[in-house]
Amino acid sequence: MKNKSLMVVLLALVVLLVGGGLYSQFGKTKEKASQKVARVGVLQYVTHESLDEIYKGIQDGLKESGYSGKDLKIDFLNAQADQSKVQSMSQTLVDHKNDVLIGIATPAAQGLANATSDIPVVMGAVSDPVGAKLVKDLKKPDKNVTGVSDHTPIAKQITLMKRLTPDVKRVGVLYSSNEDNSKSQVEEFKSLAQKEGYEVSLYAVPSSNEIATTMNVMLGKVDAVYIPLDNTIASAFSSVVSAAKEQKKPIYPSAAKMVEEGGLASVVINQHDLGVATGKMAAQILSGKKVSDLPVEIFDQGTPVVNDAVAKELGITLPDDLKDK
Repeated sequence: MKNKSLMVVLLALVVLLVGGGLYSQFGKTKEKASQKVARVGVLQYVTHESLDEIYKGIQDGLKESGYSGKDLKIDFLNAQADQSKVQSMSQTLVDHKNDVLIGIATPAAQGLANATSDIPVVMGAVSDPVGAKLVKDLKKPDKNVTGVSDHTPIAKQITLMKRLTPDVKRVGVLYSSNEDNSKSQVEEFKSLAQKEGYEVSLYAVPSSNEIATTMNVMLGKVDAVYIPLDNTIASAFSSVVSAAKEQKKPIYPSAAKMVEEGGLASVVINQHDLGVATGKMAAQILSGKKVSDLPVEIFDQGTPVVNDAVAKELGITLPDDLKDK
């Protein structure tokens, strides 16, 4: 009788253990099935190392916020500076029903904002969000767009220009006539540079095809070349470097990669950090935050960078404090 009772108890324990295991496994399966994969649509305007670095930062920012691996699906498209592709690809990312959209560079952010008024849009690397008509108020976004703005430290760039090339009097500004972010930077540079006594001449190009011709015309009239954060010029920067090198004229661009590729110097924003901030803002939206609760974040603290090889070619002696940095 005792053995029979013991068998019943043991059998009951086995049933409980097996049943509990099955329930636990079922619970995990059900929980896993209920977890929604976060879908992020990313539109990059053109291939360039500065923008590529922003995209890498976006991925890192999402990962640091808990979105990676199987929990995240990134829908990435690159318009390669083709405005018609910006429009079609923006619509594609909307049609794919992504939870949040990210535009890398102003034209990409504009394309996404024009394609939807419902899906949140996070802009990355937009120098003038208000001028680009993406937001009306940086502190209180009123529609479906917010993000991160990189405000170029132009005053510091002019100070650096004065230190490195004190004999420069005439500055030519090369930029794209089709990029709103460039126009606002150009106006700011012109205003600040003229106050410092520089003679500023503006040279706008409708596409990268006109860069070489425009450079040849400009270099005979100026002592140095300034380039704002401009995707069109960045995509064909080798043409700018080639022409300026032949004429032994310094180039002051606005991105570290362009200094590395042949520019003399600049005061630049860290593009990877900007991307990380963009990714983290997208993560906040994925976690339930409203666009209206996320003010536009401004990156405006730059770091001086100098191409030592170019300085030597131009016969420029770098100040000791810049060498130290």
